[in-house]
Amino acid sequence: MISVYKIKPWFQRTLHPILLFLNRNKVTANQITISAFFFSFLIGVLFWFADQNPLFYLALPIGLLLRMALNALDGMMARQFNQISKKGELYNELGDVVSDLFVFFPLIKFQPEAIFPVVLFIALSPVNEFAGIMGKVISDERRYEGPMGKSDRALLLGIYGILCYTGVNLSTYSSWIFSILCTLLILSTIVRVTKTLKAL
Repeated sequence: MISVYKIKPWFQRTLHPILLFLNRNKVTANQITISAFFFSFLIGVLFWFADQNPLFYLALPIGLLLRMALNALDGMMARQFNQISKKGELYNELGDVVSDLFVFFPLIKFQPEAIFPVVLFIALSPVNEFAGIMGKVISDERRYEGPMGKSDRALLLGIYGILCYTGVNLSTYSSWIFSILCTLLILSTIVRVTKTLKAL
C-alpha cells in the first residue's frame, strides 16, 4: 500500500549523523519523545493564529517535517543505544496521538464549511493509530501501513499549510478533500487490522 512510511529507511540514514551528535551530548530517547510532544503543541498554537499572521501557516510544513525527524530519532536512539523501555513506548504512542489532536484541531476553525468531515478526520486519526498499536499487542508487530498513516497525514497537512500561505482557497473543495481523506483513513485502519489478524 502506498505510504510515505516507505521512505523511512532513507529518512533514518539521513538523520544518523544527528543521532550520533545527540547521543554524544547525552540526549536520551525519552527526552526526544517529550520534546516532540511539546513541539507539536507549538505547531498547533501557531496554526490556530495563522489567520492573524499567514507566516504561521508555514509552521505546518516546516514544523511537521521537524516533528517527523524527532519521531524517527527517538526510535533510532532507543534501538541503537539500548534505551528501549515500556515507559518510552507509552510516551511515544500516547504522545503521537495527543500531538496529532493538537495539530489537527485548528482545521475546525479554518474549514467550517467542512466541519463534519474535518471532525471525522480528526477522530479517525487516533483510531488508525490504535489499530496499529493493537498489532503490537496481539501479534507483537506494530502496524504502520497506509494509505493514510501518521507520516501521510503530516505530509498532507504540510501541503495544506503551503497552499494556505500562498493564498489558495480550499473552501469550495474542502468537504470533498476531507471526505476522501476519511475514506483513506478507514481503508488504512482496515488494512492494519487485516494484517494483524493474518499474523496470528
